[in-house]
Amino acid sequence: MTGLPRRRQTLRIGCASGFWGDSEAGAIQLVTSGELHYLVFDFLAEITMSLLARAKTKSSEAGYAPDFVRIMMGLAPEIQRQGIRVVANAGGVNPNACAAALRHGLNELGISLRIAVVDGDDLTNQLEALRAEGLREMFSGESLPEKMLSANAYLGAQPIAAALRAGADIVITGRVVDSAVTLGPLVHEFGWSWRDWDKLACGSLAGHIIECGTQCTGGLFTDWEQVPGWDNMGFPIVECDADGQQFVVTKPAGTGGLITPATVAEQIVYEIGDPACYALPDVRADFRHVTLRQDGVDRVIVSGARGRVAPELYKASLTYSEGWRLMGTLMIGGHQAVPKAWRVGENILKRVQRFCHQREWGDFSQTSLEVLGAESTYGPHARGQNSREVILKIAAKHSRKEALELLAKEIAPSATSMAQGITGFAAGRPSPSPVVRLFSCLINSERLTQRVCVDEQDIGFVPERVGASDVDDASKQADTITTPAASLDAQLVKARLLQLAYARSGDKGDTANIGLIARSKAAYEVLRHQVTKDKVYDYFSHLVNGQVFRYELPGFQALNFVMTQALGGGGVTSLRYDPQGKAFAQMLLDMEIDVPVNVLEEISCDQP
Repeated sequence: MTGLPRRRQTLRIGCASGFWGDSEAGAIQLVTSGELHYLVFDFLAEITMSLLARAKTKSSEAGYAPDFVRIMMGLAPEIQRQGIRVVANAGGVNPNACAAALRHGLNELGISLRIAVVDGDDLTNQLEALRAEGLREMFSGESLPEKMLSANAYLGAQPIAAALRAGADIVITGRVVDSAVTLGPLVHEFGWSWRDWDKLACGSLAGHIIECGTQCTGGLFTDWEQVPGWDNMGFPIVECDADGQQFVVTKPAGTGGLITPATVAEQIVYEIGDPACYALPDVRADFRHVTLRQDGVDRVIVSGARGRVAPELYKASLTYSEGWRLMGTLMIGGHQAVPKAWRVGENILKRVQRFCHQREWGDFSQTSLEVLGAESTYGPHARGQNSREVILKIAAKHSRKEALELLAKEIAPSATSMAQGITGFAAGRPSPSPVVRLFSCLINSERLTQRVCVDEQDIGFVPERVGASDVDDASKQADTITTPAASLDAQLVKARLLQLAYARSGDKGDTANIGLIARSKAAYEVLRHQVTKDKVYDYFSHLVNGQVFRYELPGFQALNFVMTQALGGGGVTSLRYDPQGKAFAQMLLDMEIDVPVNVLEEISCDQP
């Protein structure tokens, strides 16, 4: 295989993994029937980094995604035969160990592929300096904790492109932004400049759409009943043109799933903030005027991404331990199962808290009760109070592991001392786990020493400095309300948002977002007028402790709502059953608004 640019006019890139633990079927499918030039993997999330950091403390040879090595061992002969190049952030906090394991495996197979390692994202050695400089958390303003589990900046696509230019067949990175594994190959193959802002935005959007695997091929679609072949979901492929104006989202022929403007739109709004300023290390992308057009079966053309100068500041995610947490469940059935469950949960916590006081262990720092089957997460919008079969979730945090071990022991006795209908643990006796909190901040890119090694040889990579310090919010979006023409129709009816829109929700730390995509142009105008940030805040006020912001994406008729302090801390910090807000979109789609009859009739006629 050669590392020289082929200067193709169209490049096919397939993404085989959206997270650490994704189905290994994706890589097999894409290699055997994807007709790819590049195979990319996205394994990393904030919490994943902390888990890998813990693994590395136990073994210097751990700290990466072993799944990747195993997958590559099975596919390496075919990858070599087809000349497919591979880019993966599988290195986690130990990319050199990942490369060493892969190199050893390939040698045993007698396969020669050049392996590159990208590192320089690790900030561990700079923590004391950053603490002395008064580094603050970018959302809460908190100071840097004393003891950190992991500290990594999000690198961009430049070192990936450099590794490919140096002849690497496989590029293994540590923490890079998810879209970089796609943008790097595009820049390398097409020779794009690091100042071609619109092209970089287009390539970054392509990476953003496919970075979560089958989420863009119908895997998390609002209208799930329209999606066929769940047992063989097609993993995504982008076909990108050298001119950087547009690309096609598709999947291998004969696979399950569905690719339409709606499925792609849902992925575009996933886990974004202000769509006018999606800040990445290589570009600040503007997705507001992106358009989506069906181009045959399971093919969607995406165009209209725009870019501005990249920021000088890179986002960094640091994690630290803050005590312990425990989450347990009980199944409870029978008459008045819901109030029975609440009373059981309250008294278990009361009993254990009394025991903790007797031992002078102090109070729980936080507790949480949810009754699944009673729509607890819906708060005032719940409608499931008459269920005769529910799951009680009991959760708590404490600085002492022993306090939570005591809670774990005291859940079971409720089955003989509190109420009939308790059937025992629904998922076995729980055990305490560390609370890992996220500390997000901005780091000047000049602090980072990015390095690229190909076959263990440092190629002397020096990033091109193209950033600007004035990271502005170009949208300055207020909650703009315009009166739609459709509102002139005097006949209004109540309708759920599901009848007018698709939706997708996601998370970043303790912030949740919900993208709301209209089913028609008329529906979009109704949504703009009716679904304000204040209405969304009121609807989620039982869950949101921060603010709600609204942004508009008129290109594909969408609104994006960003809710801060909405996830109880988020990730493994949260005690909620939905710590990442994955069900928030479904909750919002139940909201009722006033809709002109003619708008609903138009949508109904257009639906399959």
